[in-house]
Amino acid sequence: MTLHVPLKIVVVGNGMVGSRLVDELVRRSAESFDITVLGAEPYEPYNRVLLSDVVAGRTDVAAISMPEPTGDHVTTLRGVTAVAVDRDARTVTDSAGAVHAYDHLVLATGSQARVFPLPGLVDDAGSVNLPGGAHALRTLDDAREIVAASVNTPRAVVVGGGVLGVEAAHGLAGRGLQVTLVDLSPAPMSRQLDSAAGAVVAAGLRDAGITLRCETLPSEVLVAGGRVVGVRLDTGDGGEGEVIAAGLVVLTTGTVPETGIARDAGLTTDRGIVVGHDLASPDDAHVYAIGDCAQPPQGSRGLVAEGWDQARRLAEHLTSLVAVRAEQSKRDNTPREHLRFPHEGARPSMAVRLGTLLASRAATDQGVDTRGTDVVKVKAGALSIVAMGVSGTREPAAGERSVTLHDASGGRYIEAVVADGILVGATCVGDARVAADLTAAYTRRTPVPVDPAFLLLTPVMPSAEPATSPEHMPDDATVCRCNGVSKHDITRCWDDGARTPDDIAAATRATTGCGTCREAVCGLADWLGATRGADDASDAEPEPAGLAVV
Repeated sequence: MTLHVPLKIVVVGNGMVGSRLVDELVRRSAESFDITVLGAEPYEPYNRVLLSDVVAGRTDVAAISMPEPTGDHVTTLRGVTAVAVDRDARTVTDSAGAVHAYDHLVLATGSQARVFPLPGLVDDAGSVNLPGGAHALRTLDDAREIVAASVNTPRAVVVGGGVLGVEAAHGLAGRGLQVTLVDLSPAPMSRQLDSAAGAVVAAGLRDAGITLRCETLPSEVLVAGGRVVGVRLDTGDGGEGEVIAAGLVVLTTGTVPETGIARDAGLTTDRGIVVGHDLASPDDAHVYAIGDCAQPPQGSRGLVAEGWDQARRLAEHLTSLVAVRAEQSKRDNTPREHLRFPHEGARPSMAVRLGTLLASRAATDQGVDTRGTDVVKVKAGALSIVAMGVSGTREPAAGERSVTLHDASGGRYIEAVVADGILVGATCVGDARVAADLTAAYTRRTPVPVDPAFLLLTPVMPSAEPATSPEHMPDDATVCRCNGVSKHDITRCWDDGARTPDDIAAATRATTGCGTCREAVCGLADWLGATRGADDASDAEPEPAGLAVV
């Protein structure tokens, strides 16, 4: 009998990406790993993407928590940070003084909010020290403090017009505050949108009651009695500048990857922790970085889908190392108890069925294909903004064709970029339905019409009535775009024993991304309960909840 010794994995970071990696490993082969997770925050993992929804009042704080991977081989230490890595001894020392040995170390330390050292935001020593009423929006505590502050002031200033700034401004305006959005660019979301699309977004924000101050930056945050009372803008005329009264200032000026522990350990860092296509550090094959803190060869966009894809690929790699070690130990005849593959006769494990498409992406000379992880979707109520692939100010390359619908009066801007018969990029402002169609075509690589202008005409042409029952949805319809979960996956999950939306989320991860698919998942659960004879199903088929496919 050969003694089974699991691989020791230490994961530094218990956020959306770090916890996803642990979940991927547990789903694949729980007893093959001995996992220790060090999480700086004292909370269970939560959906950081939905923090702007908390600020807007659309989602309760309790609703954004995510299932925490558990098991006999998983130890999670909350409120504990990693303070030192000894790469020679392969150990990590935490803030409590404990030392954790590892075979493989994964850094998922994320990023922190970037705060510019403006007068009013720094102390006498020059260190950033936010006064009362000034908040970044990066953590659960930040969101709670912003919500509390919004109750006590009628006016707010949001500094930074990127995705998070637009979401925060729209959310605070929805709470009834007078909001001013300040940004250096000529229009919001300049990283994702060109000037025409940005102008349509700006008009939509003004319609929502938000005042825009573009092409300017704050020169000072005014403080009285330890609390924010306003913001002074640099008007560029050499004067004292414009003063905007506000009791709440939200700073959404980007993020800075957390690289300190990697740098102190002698690993190569640039903006982030430098890694190869395999996500390993070039300095140490036993150390990996994923998520916001990582800097792979193809760059990083800071999107959670990108981090989740990295977690899938790394879990696949670490699982393969277990298989290699088992081969070396001549344990080929031992039953595979934890992971079932299609060729083994039984139904493949859910982890295999959901992870194969993304986790099996191999690196090529051009890097790793990450299409589908770069879709930017803004959550701002009725103001629909989606961008993906080739978009924004970048000019189409050779072989790429761009077609555009610019309807400023109607609040719409749609651009589709095609090459080699498929959609390689798109921007859609003001039409959620065509955005869903373009997203599906982009992520699935669906062949486009001979005349790509038809991609833009879809929303203004007569269309069939929407499906009144999930029965009419195709099995391959994507229900949860963030996690690549189809109607077929949810049906199979139901057959495996899931009976509630929470059960389905635990098995497939549907609803744990941007959250917009929850109504569709609930509708499918109701339909399955009625049509497949669940114990708690009613005799009559319930009216299904939203069936929109994202």
